[in-house]
Amino acid sequence: MPFPKNIPIVETMIGFPHEDFSSYDFIRNATKDTETEEFDFPVEYMFKNVPKELYGADDDPISVTLGEMDRFNIEIGMISSEDETGKIALKQHPDRFIGSIGVDPNDVMGSVRKIEQAKQDWDIRSVGAFPSGCFPQVPIDDPKFYPVYAKCVELDLPIFVCAGVPGPRFPMSPQHVERIDQVMYDFLDLVFVTRHGCEPWDELAVKLMLKWPGLHYSTSAFSPKYYPESIIKYANTRGADKIIYAGYFPMGLSLERIMTDMENVGFKDEVWPKFLSENARRVLKL
Repeated sequence: MPFPKNIPIVETMIGFPHEDFSSYDFIRNATKDTETEEFDFPVEYMFKNVPKELYGADDDPISVTLGEMDRFNIEIGMISSEDETGKIALKQHPDRFIGSIGVDPNDVMGSVRKIEQAKQDWDIRSVGAFPSGCFPQVPIDDPKFYPVYAKCVELDLPIFVCAGVPGPRFPMSPQHVERIDQVMYDFLDLVFVTRHGCEPWDELAVKLMLKWPGLHYSTSAFSPKYYPESIIKYANTRGADKIIYAGYFPMGLSLERIMTDMENVGFKDEVWPKFLSENARRVLKL
């Protein structure tokens, strides 16, 4: 079935355009190559046509994102509740945005307290983590992550974790997909959603999703043109409930490019509603 444009979409990775790229300084400070320092967006080498025309637009960044959401029938967007723009968006548009926070488990108890406070203050719907981007790096199955996973289980929050080769020029070992296996064994009640592709171990990710009920996959940072074939095949067979749509606006991809490319994704009829909306609603408890 072609991409159905009448399904209200839940977008599990979206943000707001800003002229200031200082939020990526943690990446620039940890990499060693000069090209990363020169890029506005540190993984710009991976993306064509990063939508920079929206950065520094005269319009309010929240209005810009809402306008793009309305263009492409995105009903709800999951955003960071940590910066001022995100906090304003959550206050002004609680029907359109839900909050999330990121953690660096090098500060073990600080991360646990941060999750508790964000749940209380903003009713966050998820936690996020970037193992290769922690400083120093923290592997997915490192003991430092275990109190974070435990708190997510306690508060009934999913955790979205980058897995696979990272885009920034960091070592990839902390995000090897095989590390997820031990985590799911130790936290059977954890809802763990991978981010950023799991490549080149996407087939291993499929095997692990078959094995562990709480393990899911989101399509963040990938134009639909490049969704791994293993993931499309899995969604069309036994994995319709496990694959969750996520974009990458405005960081690396425009919504126009994502939704244009989406028309050529070969999902079966019954997969589209789950992929675009139902799976996220269930995982995020909307």
